[in-house]
Amino acid sequence: MKRTTKLFLMLLTVLLISACTSQENTPDNTQVKTDLTMGYTTEPEGLDPHRTAAASTFAVTNNIYDTLVGVTSDWKIVPRLAKKWVISDDGMEITFTLRDDVYFHNGRQMTAKDVEYSFNRLKDAESPRARDYQNIIKIDVLSDYEIKFTTETLDVELLKSFAYPWAAVVPEEEVANLKTKPVGTGAFILEEWVPQQYLTLKRNDNYYGDEVKIETVKLILIPDATSMMAGFQVGDLDIIPLTGDQVTMVEGNENYKVLSEPMNAVQIMSLNTKNQYLSNEKVRQAMAMAINKDEVIEASMFGYGAKIGSHLPPTSPDYYDTNNIIEYNPEKAKALLKEAGYENGFEIDMSLPKNYQLHVDAGQVIADQLSKIGINVNIQLVEWGTWLSEVYGEKKFDTTVVGHTGRLDSYAFLSRYKSNSNDYISLTTGEVDDLLEKALRELDEGKRKEIYKEIQIILANKLPAIYLQTPHTMFALQKNVEGMKIFPIDIYDFKEVYFTE
Repeated sequence: MKRTTKLFLMLLTVLLISACTSQENTPDNTQVKTDLTMGYTTEPEGLDPHRTAAASTFAVTNNIYDTLVGVTSDWKIVPRLAKKWVISDDGMEITFTLRDDVYFHNGRQMTAKDVEYSFNRLKDAESPRARDYQNIIKIDVLSDYEIKFTTETLDVELLKSFAYPWAAVVPEEEVANLKTKPVGTGAFILEEWVPQQYLTLKRNDNYYGDEVKIETVKLILIPDATSMMAGFQVGDLDIIPLTGDQVTMVEGNENYKVLSEPMNAVQIMSLNTKNQYLSNEKVRQAMAMAINKDEVIEASMFGYGAKIGSHLPPTSPDYYDTNNIIEYNPEKAKALLKEAGYENGFEIDMSLPKNYQLHVDAGQVIADQLSKIGINVNIQLVEWGTWLSEVYGEKKFDTTVVGHTGRLDSYAFLSRYKSNSNDYISLTTGEVDDLLEKALRELDEGKRKEIYKEIQIILANKLPAIYLQTPHTMFALQKNVEGMKIFPIDIYDFKEVYFTE
């Protein structure tokens, strides 16, 4: 009897195991995806964060390397490799306490010596970002997990400079091959890179941070927007970047989601105040009044943009809304032109970078709008290289429409208006110089915000440029993708992305 019972139990166990296995393999018991596929349009310029200035590189390397601090999608500075930091009372020193549980992908533990090496490398002659860190004159390793940076002059925004993806920490023993074989401490490890085709990242199971749910990320290079959209619509791609004219193809479809946020960027119509007409403040104000920014945004971004009145994007913590200072009013614009002595209008040139359809479309609309108050605009389409050398470099232009991407600190955005900046746009009167210097020295965040507000008001009135819009960054996502975010710097961050069932 006991033998019969034992045999029955063994048979029952086998049947139960078989049933469970069968159930797991049925189509109804679907597994949650862990492999993410995303389309991208521009090949990375190598994967060494200290030897490039290309945004296409940092979009990828942010997931392979880590920085001392990070930035959230709402502009907050948060711990990353450093768990805490202390800034001296005079603002000239910052001391980081590092995590003691961080390992490079080659298995070696990271210490303060690696941080010291990385920043010395970031500051050397071969680094395109060396100038940004020249104010750091001393780096002291205080212990294995403590390091201090000292600046030559006060930089109240110093902490933010440690959040950019080029400020990554790298292991000295691997630097010879970082361009193609990156070794960092990030949430993902480079598994394969086939140039001009695709790049695959796999999850770093030894990552110090929270659990990463995605196992692999495959980035597929698809320069053609139509082909990318086709791949997304058939389900081959989970995430793709969107252009404004593509939004209607996915918006309202229950199978897709659209992620849209203002860029950390501004689009402006720069005015060369050396020009006889444009040197007149009333003329510049009249031009601003003649431009309907809503029409510009609709034509260039299909409505996905935010109007601006000065040179800071609405996402910036220091942004002050100056849109009501110079408002759309064509009749008042004509009256101002008459006051300025140009009742019959005049003729100017507009140089537009032909490679950037966003700026070409905006410029064409603006030219039409200005013609209605008697200003005839001759549009000249130029190659990007020509624009950089002649417009930006030699300042040979009357007007131009272009975009400026920014940093996390407002000073970097606004410093181009200093009279000694040698930039292609300038107030030339030096009205903002003293304010910018005060902003650099002001440790109180609230008082600094008031200084930046005053600068924005001056720019909105004086108009060394006509401020148009902050375009939106947009992604299309399959409906089961969660956790994707848009950041104020050019990075993707996949460690919080996951799929729902």
